[in-house]
Amino acid sequence: MDKARAPGRLKATAGAVELLRRLGGIHGPLMMHQSGGCCDGSAPMCYPDGEFIVGDRDVLLGVLDLRLGAGEMPSTRPEGADAVPVWISGSQFEVWKHTQLVLDVVPGRGSGFSLESPEGMRFLSRARAFSPDENEQLSAEDVIVGERWEQGWRPAPSLEPQVVAEAVDACPVPGSRVNL
Repeated sequence: MDKARAPGRLKATAGAVELLRRLGGIHGPLMMHQSGGCCDGSAPMCYPDGEFIVGDRDVLLGVLDLRLGAGEMPSTRPEGADAVPVWISGSQFEVWKHTQLVLDVVPGRGSGFSLESPEGMRFLSRARAFSPDENEQLSAEDVIVGERWEQGWRPAPSLEPQVVAEAVDACPVPGSRVNL
């Protein structure tokens, strides 16, 4: 794997992208922040863009492109309501930096603070551990923190499909062992 093929730190299921499109139609441009606990546990939280104050050391996991369907590649960087930045606190990123976050959606009641709460659905974070080769490709220089975002830094479009049909497509469940 060459440097240009470093894995993205963020993927989303088609269901999560569809819910984000619906919420964007109601609330306008969106943003997400992977909560680190407290009142709502550790959950991805959806807000109108700019309503949650991103700290200087918060880390951008990626920008979801709401124009895409499962398996599609972006041709340009998403903008406006098509772009949903997904953030995580710097301290939580240090714990999760060896994983790819997969944003999913499941039936149930979301957090009272997150926009999907009245929809009967809730966002859920899943994670896939990067392989040793993938970890070698990731670079600290590629990390965009809140301070850099404010200075205008933006990630390049993903070099791999960002949207998967279902979570298992990004986080395969190992087959069960057969006892002999």
